[in-house]
Amino acid sequence: MAGRTVVLGFYGSTLDAGASDKRWDKWRPTVALCQHADLVIDELQLLYTPAARKGAELVARDIGKVAPHTHVHLAEVGIGDPWDFEEVFAALHEFSRGFNFDTAKNRYLVHISTGSHVMQICWFLLTESRHFPALLVQSSPARSKRPGAGEYRLIDLDLSRYDRLARRFGEERDSDRAFLKSGIDTQNAAFNRLIERIELVALRSREPVLLCGPTGAGKSQLCQRIYALKRARGLLQGPLVEVNCATIRGDGAASALFGHVKGAFTGAATARKGLLLSADAGLLVLDEIGELGGDEQAMLLRAIEEKKFLPVGADREVSSNFQLIAGTNRDLRAAVREGTFREDLLARINTWAFTLPGLADRPEDLPPNLMFELERAGSRLGKRITMNQEARDRFLAFAESPEAAWTANFRDFTAAVLRMATLAAGGRIDVETVAGEEQRLLAGWEDAAEPGVASALTRLLGPRLDDIDPFDQVQLAEVVRVCRASKSLSAAGRVLFSASRKKKQNPNDADRLTKYLARFGLNWALVTTGRF
Repeated sequence: MAGRTVVLGFYGSTLDAGASDKRWDKWRPTVALCQHADLVIDELQLLYTPAARKGAELVARDIGKVAPHTHVHLAEVGIGDPWDFEEVFAALHEFSRGFNFDTAKNRYLVHISTGSHVMQICWFLLTESRHFPALLVQSSPARSKRPGAGEYRLIDLDLSRYDRLARRFGEERDSDRAFLKSGIDTQNAAFNRLIERIELVALRSREPVLLCGPTGAGKSQLCQRIYALKRARGLLQGPLVEVNCATIRGDGAASALFGHVKGAFTGAATARKGLLLSADAGLLVLDEIGELGGDEQAMLLRAIEEKKFLPVGADREVSSNFQLIAGTNRDLRAAVREGTFREDLLARINTWAFTLPGLADRPEDLPPNLMFELERAGSRLGKRITMNQEARDRFLAFAESPEAAWTANFRDFTAAVLRMATLAAGGRIDVETVAGEEQRLLAGWEDAAEPGVASALTRLLGPRLDDIDPFDQVQLAEVVRVCRASKSLSAAGRVLFSASRKKKQNPNDADRLTKYLARFGLNWALVTTGRF
């Protein structure tokens, strides 16, 4: 243990003050701290504001009388307003940087019983962060309220008592993250890290958030959870306003988003508030933001940056202090290159961008999601839903197989469980029920793929699709489906070339698939992130 004890503290202009002889009749924290027989203070660094110099000097002389072994060093700090947090924190931080701490020779204590509450808070924060490598010391008068040394308590922020408090905060963080995951005990490490980061951003930032990912990955549900978390923490007071931008395209988009005044256009018999104004002090969720037109994108950019906008037909701006989450399943950078999305708007909403993985990218999370959906189905149906082990194993095996397209990701998964729960005799899902659902899903995916091959590939290829034979279109559509159901290029290649690869000594499935896609001007990234 260090040989010398050094105390750092503020002169208390209320508790330490007093110039008459009657000052000895009251408890003065700084003087009293130096009077404890079991706490020998070798050095006291007594900080004071310029206005309190005389009082600090008198306290130093009084300490010399009751504790002559204590060397008092007076240190003036430039604090004009002891209740100004920024000013006090800056002054103490500067003092900590200029003080020569020698923890090998000295034990340091920070006295937090004097000064304004702001000063005490700043002492705590800088000690916790180890800017002051010290223990806290808290002094108090004797219970008899007689003058003298009184009592003191040392507080070590590294001790187990503080660790227990820290664990409580850790448990609260874990609870917040579980809340964002709807209480599902997800096992996918990458997804759990993603949720951890989203939780931190949700609680610490008001900047726009961009949620990317395929249809049905859970973006809408996550937005609702983020809103509930921020609202519970008092970070939002207004409502949650959600809109799918694909549903407000055309002439009515500006009116829906920014509102309009009465008579702004034919049919505008009454004024309309608009979604941005409705979301004032709350959370605005713009799903499929890539579907907005160019004019709306420009108006939205200004509304995000300045929190002001002009309703349609109005001559006076209105303001709305909303927070924004934008969602998309499109590649917005590709849209910028194509000229359909503003680069400056993307830069503004891309401060925090997160990509939610699809169902195929989270096979570890199929079992906990199955349990969650069974419980949710039971709540909707008003009865307990169970699944025997054989049925559970078969359904999970099917869910992970290449046959399972899961084109709508978790929406398909949720609907499948609800259907099985509804049809289950006595609320118990058996193998026969699972087999029937497998056939229904496969048929649905095939029916959706057949008539929509051309339109689906048009989203990837555009006018170039006209140069591809219908026979090749069908084959390419299947290749795209398998790619999107696979975790990697190599995994997709193994499925697509499962027969021919057996005849090769060193099959390079990834290379074969890359070359096949290149024939049509495609690549793995475009195929797996584009819309289909």
